[in-house]
Amino acid sequence: MAREAHEYTARLIWDGNTGAGTATYAGYGREYRFLVDGKPELEGTADPKFKGDPSRHNPEEHFLAAISGCHMLSYLALCARNNIRVLAYEDDVRGTLKFDSRGGGKFEEVVLHPAVTIAEGDDAELAESLHEQAHELCFIAASCSVPIRHEARVGSATAA
Repeated sequence: MAREAHEYTARLIWDGNTGAGTATYAGYGREYRFLVDGKPELEGTADPKFKGDPSRHNPEEHFLAAISGCHMLSYLALCARNNIRVLAYEDDVRGTLKFDSRGGGKFEEVVLHPAVTIAEGDDAELAESLHEQAHELCFIAASCSVPIRHEARVGSATAA
């Protein structure tokens, strides 16, 4: 069964021209805005190691957030479909970026550390196993060449 395609659009605007454009590496700002119609804009910059503003998010952080968020949303949908009541979900995601001799680089690994609380009496073993299926269903993870692992913890609590 063929599925319809979804197209996403956004606009990026560089705000870092301090007057001379990119005449020198040190002479321009790394600030940008990412805009999606009808939504609040996101302010970004380079990592502080590359002369970015430490008060703004950088693309590497956006990358980790996209992977973590997509995994969580896939996981929550699977839990709902399998009668597992998730009461809380947090993830401490970490990524390792390695540089090459040319000054380029890439993420070598991303590790998700989801901590999930499910309702008492729900199947914790199933809840834990659904992370693997969530990984397979995550559109962002499927689009990445970097290895993505998850080290999940599932606990239970009384539902309110």
